Amino acid sequence: MPEPGTSTTPKPALMPGIIDRTLLRPAEEFWRDHQKWLQDCGYMLRPRYVPGWQPSWIGKSGKLILEYEDAQIIVGTTIGDATRISDGAYVTLKVVASSINGHEVEIATFLSSQALRTDPHNHCVPIYETLKMPDDDDKTILVMPFLRSWYNPRLQTVGEAVDLFGQLFEGLQFMHKHHVAHRDISDLNVMMDGAMYPNSWHPCNNDLDRFDPSLPAKHYTRSERPPKYYFIDFGLSRRYDPKDGPPLEPIIRGGDKSVPEFQNSNAPCNPFPTDIYYMGNFIREQVLQVYKGLGFMESLVADMVQDDPAKRPSIDEVATRFSIIRKKLGTIKLRSRIGRRTEIFGLVRDLAHIFTSAKYVLQGIDPIPTR
Repeated sequence: MPEPGTSTTPKPALMPGIIDRTLLRPAEEFWRDHQKWLQDCGYMLRPRYVPGWQPSWIGKSGKLILEYEDAQIIVGTTIGDATRISDGAYVTLKVVASSINGHEVEIATFLSSQALRTDPHNHCVPIYETLKMPDDDDKTILVMPFLRSWYNPRLQTVGEAVDLFGQLFEGLQFMHKHHVAHRDISDLNVMMDGAMYPNSWHPCNNDLDRFDPSLPAKHYTRSERPPKYYFIDFGLSRRYDPKDGPPLEPIIRGGDKSVPEFQNSNAPCNPFPTDIYYMGNFIREQVLQVYKGLGFMESLVADMVQDDPAKRPSIDEVATRFSIIRKKLGTIKLRSRIGRRTEIFGLVRDLAHIFTSAKYVLQGIDPIPTR
């Protein structure tokens, strides 16, 4: 019997826009083709990618196809997920091509080395293991924790936002202390662990239960189960020797295309002030422009995103100024709700939040989440 995705038998035409989930898409075939090797390495892919897989919904009724776990589709060949056989931990698998991102494996493993991994200030995604692909000398798989986007679920309190800012500044300070410039800090490259999700979530849809996509993924708030935030994706990152003096690098544009020093010049730039801009612009666009009640960060962020790189503070100066800002915030302010600027029923949510705050006080939950 031919495996799904390899049959040449004509199938009935589907309506435009409808995906035939009984067949593996080309991007999925990569994972199916490497399933046995990954299993031998100690990592089990989801049932959909086991050779010989047959859709579990065939011949069944009462549920939508999308409510079956094995109907969920990986959209690319560079990021996959698996279960570590030794302990059942969920992990992310990232395929790195050295011909494209020649420094990524080196820098990611350096930042996750034994000497640095246990440092509480380290917010670089841990690398559990590197797997050299047996059929492609150019590619390595990085085995990492199973993380989710930093913004989902939403921030709810000033204290939760302060915790986010503090962890990100701490993490960038750690990288710069070890002479690594990230060079691509953006919305896509900040993530968080699954502390809020006791039963995890589905890798193809963060809002759904891992094993039963017909159910929402159960979760707590950031205040109740504080997450740890991580920087990921070191494909553009570089590590420098301080003996060589301030580095100058050719322009490489990451996800954020707005860097002032990249706009009208191709001259080499010091990547460390550019990191400060990336970090400040991330906070400005993804947090301050989205949520109300965080005006206390505006002055610091404005300095971080100045057009002249020489006028931006170093990350040590940023951390010092943020510490002063944080100490000035009282308990009532920290427990207050931050609504989205576009919300409609803000007053109703503000009233409901009074009871949430009271619950947190009774439960002994700190106004700034602590792990």
